[in-house]
Amino acid sequence: MDPRPQRAAWASTTPDVSTVAKERLLGPEEMRWASGVLDRIQESFQRRVIGQESLRRALLIAVLAKGHILLESAPGLAKTLAAHTLALTIGGRFSRVQCTPDLLPSDIVGSQVFDPAKAAFRTELGPIHANLVLLDEINRSSAKTQSAMLEAMQEHQVTIGGQSYRLPNPFTVVATQNPIDDEGTHVLPAAQMDRFLLKEVVPYPGTTEEFDIVERVRRGVFEAPNDPPVCTPEDLRTLQDYSRRVRVDPALVRYAVEIVDASRNASTYLDAKTADYIEQGASPRGSIGLIEAAAAHALIVGRNYVVPDDIIGLRHPVLRHRIRLTFEATALDVSPESVIDALFDVVPAP
Repeated sequence: MDPRPQRAAWASTTPDVSTVAKERLLGPEEMRWASGVLDRIQESFQRRVIGQESLRRALLIAVLAKGHILLESAPGLAKTLAAHTLALTIGGRFSRVQCTPDLLPSDIVGSQVFDPAKAAFRTELGPIHANLVLLDEINRSSAKTQSAMLEAMQEHQVTIGGQSYRLPNPFTVVATQNPIDDEGTHVLPAAQMDRFLLKEVVPYPGTTEEFDIVERVRRGVFEAPNDPPVCTPEDLRTLQDYSRRVRVDPALVRYAVEIVDASRNASTYLDAKTADYIEQGASPRGSIGLIEAAAAHALIVGRNYVVPDDIIGLRHPVLRHRIRLTFEATALDVSPESVIDALFDVVPAP
């Protein structure tokens, strides 16, 4: 049975939030200020990170949408440099954790240490207490250590010795993993993967960009970053608030929800062969992620409203880690991106 008439009936009962949205719609002055700050952030970022436009966009979207991002690529493609540069650019505190098999949860969140002088325990906060935290090669840590991040990523707090400690605001986790060298690695749990707003696959640079990289290394551009921050964490918090005020028409919300629903009911939308490749569709975080990421992208490009292309352009980084494929699909080298494209082909944009 085709569920599309049912969705049409459901769509007709969706409340119109346009009046509320218009009251908080970003005005010209706010947009000029936001565009100026975002331009300075991107210019500062590009002085140290050559090329990698999609990486720059993804990191900015994750920060503006108050989300987290998983970066996947071969070694040496500026993942660490990009995260560190962004933290310096926004004037935030940066922390890097090199994940290894013997890494403990307390090495990340902190622990209680006995102080002999006071004959009492004191709390030592871990590196998670920073504005931008880089978890390098996260898949090399054990599942127990990876799970220690769940509370931090979802609740923006950690619990040490029965007491909760709030994390800094803004707070973003940038995790990396190398898909080539899988010896001694652990697959990230689905619950943790779902908490990443985006999964960005970082490509190799072009020859022109790589030439520029080598030249800058020779000149020592990357050795001692001394550029001052171009904004403050307070400015970033304002940008995050502006991102939430970007206008999103209810029709676009329905579009995102239908895409995610189609991933769960693939046999209704796709041909039998393609539908059989999907083992599990995306959770509601998928539709939330499409809308929040699209709103952040609209703000970055200078719009105070979302258009369908914002959602379509972010379909891969938002959904590629949320749609689980079958063993057969993996054996046949079917990519999540091709399945996502098939879903977007059958669900019409508003």
